[in-house]
Amino acid sequence: MNNKLKMNIKQLFIAAIAMLALSACKQNQKKTAQPEINNEAKEEQHDGKKHGGDNSKTANDYMHRSSTEELIERFESPERDAYQQPEKVIAYLGDLSGNKIMDIGAGSGYFSIKLAEKGAHVIAADVSDEFQEIIKKRIEENEIENIELRKIPYDSPDLADAEVDKVLIVNTYHHIENRVDYFSKVKKGIKPNGELVVIDYFKKEIPVGPPANHKVDLETVKKELKEAGFTQLNVNVDLLQYQFIIRAK
Repeated sequence: MNNKLKMNIKQLFIAAIAMLALSACKQNQKKTAQPEINNEAKEEQHDGKKHGGDNSKTANDYMHRSSTEELIERFESPERDAYQQPEKVIAYLGDLSGNKIMDIGAGSGYFSIKLAEKGAHVIAADVSDEFQEIIKKRIEENEIENIELRKIPYDSPDLADAEVDKVLIVNTYHHIENRVDYFSKVKKGIKPNGELVVIDYFKKEIPVGPPANHKVDLETVKKELKEAGFTQLNVNVDLLQYQFIIRAK
């Protein structure tokens, strides 16, 4: 075999090895990239559900996609403290000592406990037996005497006439159906000089709360409260980053 032929065979052998190495490298890149594509697709799907790409017909349907345990973890989280600013909200409401306050949609007792600590007598009202049991446990563990539990139906606050000084409803307004009728009943349960305090999410895509299509816009809330008989509305859109506050009398 002459030197020229040997050189050609050697070059072909080197080229074949290079081709095999390049092919193997491409296969490895494909395998490595595939999980990233899958993870990205999953993340996009999760974001779609989180920010409105869901099939829930109502805000209640959307909320009940999560278990009670998951909801409690969310309600009582440091992340909620960061946007909810409960101490700032309570300071905004003024001296609550001696007030009788119904907390509608009390949930895990997030605000009920804090209101009681400020000296208010609190009616922690919710439609859920599970949440009522959670608050009951917190009351017993912390030996709190100024909170009473009240299981309420979906269509009524179950208040006696002029029973309370204030009604607080936080992140729950958008869950209520037939709101004009419901808040007409709320109005009857508030003393003549008392007030209803509504705190709920702005109707837009924000990092907290349900998708925008499950929220109620501020102008609609104001219109409905007026139809329910509240004539004085004090609106604050600056105290909280993601929520409006209405004090209605």
